[in-house]
Amino acid sequence: MTAPQTGLIGLGTMGAALALNIAEKGFPIAVWNRTGSVTQAFHANAGDLAPRITPTATLAELVQAITPPRAIILMVPAGQAVDDQLAALAPLLGPEDLVIDAGNANFRDTNRRDAAGLPFHFMGIGVSGGEEGARHGPSIMAGGPPAAWARMQPLLQAIAARAEDGTPCADHMGPSGAGHFVKAVHNGIEYADMQMIAETYGVMRDGLGMAAPAIAPVFDAWNKGILQSYLIEISGQVAATADPVTGAPLLDMIVDSAGQKGTGRWTAVEAQHLAAPVPVIEAAVMARNVSARRAERAAGEARFGRATPDLNLSVDDLEQALIAGKILCYAQGFAMMTAAAAEFGWALDMPAIARVWRAGCIIRSAMLNDMAAALAEDPARNLILAPFFAAQLDHSLPALRRVVAAGALQGMGLPALSAGLAWFDLMRQARGTANMIQGQRDFFGLHGFTRLDGLDHPHGPWAQA
Repeated sequence: MTAPQTGLIGLGTMGAALALNIAEKGFPIAVWNRTGSVTQAFHANAGDLAPRITPTATLAELVQAITPPRAIILMVPAGQAVDDQLAALAPLLGPEDLVIDAGNANFRDTNRRDAAGLPFHFMGIGVSGGEEGARHGPSIMAGGPPAAWARMQPLLQAIAARAEDGTPCADHMGPSGAGHFVKAVHNGIEYADMQMIAETYGVMRDGLGMAAPAIAPVFDAWNKGILQSYLIEISGQVAATADPVTGAPLLDMIVDSAGQKGTGRWTAVEAQHLAAPVPVIEAAVMARNVSARRAERAAGEARFGRATPDLNLSVDDLEQALIAGKILCYAQGFAMMTAAAAEFGWALDMPAIARVWRAGCIIRSAMLNDMAAALAEDPARNLILAPFFAAQLDHSLPALRRVVAAGALQGMGLPALSAGLAWFDLMRQARGTANMIQGQRDFFGLHGFTRLDGLDHPHGPWAQA
């Protein structure tokens, strides 16, 4: 076997899957895990791929097993664990070696590490697709020096998912933390997409009186149209699954408290720093936080009663509402990345980002083909103004209004769908209401304002009082 030029540290679920993917694509790889028994078990269970995998017992042995110039992929928890690993590698590696943080890092940590003067080259890459994606083809968003990307491109594109046209879903996003930033926005959109699907499920369950087995074929049908996507597909499968213990729908047995690892929250926080409105993502993060407050929600139901809506809505209304919500959410995400590119001096390629998300990642969907085409026509234009999506919104928005209005009138919380609609209505209002805010700010703080007629009177008469 050819000596490996690549190593991987961290054989947890994602690291083990990625190492097998790399070996399967013909790249020999050395591996190390802090717990030695994990390394040995991984190699013993690698089957036909074992000859391409070199297990090592120590960090120094890992480095010695890799032919220089080395590339070492870190698959360790984000945060201090990455800093500790970089420090441990520093005395063992040379200036031409490359370390790649492929975990769910905060892009600001990646920027900090890149600027710290590490004694080796450094990249941060976002990897999406969960264990299945890591094993058989994830979506990869790389950040770092162009030379480092050029060096790793053959491997990363070989292990990445392929879109229907055969294009690998791995690309260079830009320098430093750009890859991890794009991955965070991806995860923010993922939160929002999941929340909107959950809201339509809630309307079917609580507003239309549909049981989970009846909801499953609705998602299956939606997956054959414009909503075709991984998340819609698995939603149908989740709804159709019976609990092996009780025989009841498994969905009815799952506690309604959503977990999160923080990446969606990072997206909402960074959006505020960038003054980039992403209300659908923010609503989704809020809804997850509320879902965790089960005792408080139970107290609220005991005091105020539970909504028992009887909605005059159709499943077609819900499908069209979800289509509109999805377009509005993605438009906000791409607008946020445009703002980040201007703020950080990154040349983010919006059509390339849409293409990278077409396969392998959690938010993969048929709609991303049309988004890539629209962004290629005019990357700076908001997606809602692209002719294809504007026409789709013309068709779908009336249903979104019916769903949001019915939910509000009958006490159903639909935060993400409602936030998308409110944002859209603000975005189509040439003259809004912020003139009142500017008047208030000038009244109490003499902050000034700009006049429509251009006259040089920056304060109201109250300033003379």
